[in-house]
Amino acid sequence: MDIKQKYETLKQYIFSCANAAVAFSGGVDSTFLLKVSANILGDKVIAITARSCSFPQRELNEAIAFCKKENIRHIIVDSEELNIEGFSHNPLNRCYLCKSELFSKIQDIARQNNIDNIFEGSNMDDNGDYRPGLKAISEKGVKSPLRFAELNKEEIRQLSKSLGLSTWDKQSFACLSSRFPYGEKITPEKLAMIDKAEQFLLDMGIKQVRVRMHNNLARIEIDEAGFPLIYSPQNRKKIYDEFKKIGFAYTAIDILGYRSGSMNETLSKDIIQANK
Repeated sequence: MDIKQKYETLKQYIFSCANAAVAFSGGVDSTFLLKVSANILGDKVIAITARSCSFPQRELNEAIAFCKKENIRHIIVDSEELNIEGFSHNPLNRCYLCKSELFSKIQDIARQNNIDNIFEGSNMDDNGDYRPGLKAISEKGVKSPLRFAELNKEEIRQLSKSLGLSTWDKQSFACLSSRFPYGEKITPEKLAMIDKAEQFLLDMGIKQVRVRMHNNLARIEIDEAGFPLIYSPQNRKKIYDEFKKIGFAYTAIDILGYRSGSMNETLSKDIIQANK
């Protein structure tokens, strides 16, 4: 299917559902999905955003602003992952634990609002990586319209641009808990350090960034456009000083740059298969 056919498939699928509660993070995918759903289903759509210490305030503010602008009913639910048994120890199934808890809460909200369908925004590109959260999505009966329509990230960006969505070129984002190697304990203090470090780099003008935390070392991943900015001696010193202030003993730049799911690179195929 070409992109036009995929878009038509998406719209028909959404129309067939009649109503929906959309898990809304304010990112590229969920914003596009929410906008199309609202265009088709009107007030039969609600947006639900989870608030936690692994979700930066800037992202929550953007989600709130979008729903207000589009006049979409928006419900914010507290879903603190660190309260889930075992989550803070960062096991291989961390995302499964989180999504299972979150979508249980979204299911309750949907029932209270007489809504039969829950949408989430994973796309075809998510099928190619280790994504234990997709197992929880399947178990909970949550629908993935973008994957149903076989849309990938680049196509979603193109369609978002055609709809006038400012998120069409927004940086990709994943919850802050994904910044740690599996088995390294996650704490509110560490999450706050990651949040401050990434915000500092974003404020410098770097568009796509991850700060991965390895004990007391920060490993910075950036897109190609960010390398000239970060490599200037003046900026390197600024970053070092700020990261030291935040609490990192060492700061390193990953020469491969940004890539989604880099913490999965140490996992063998057997481990991934055993945890699906």
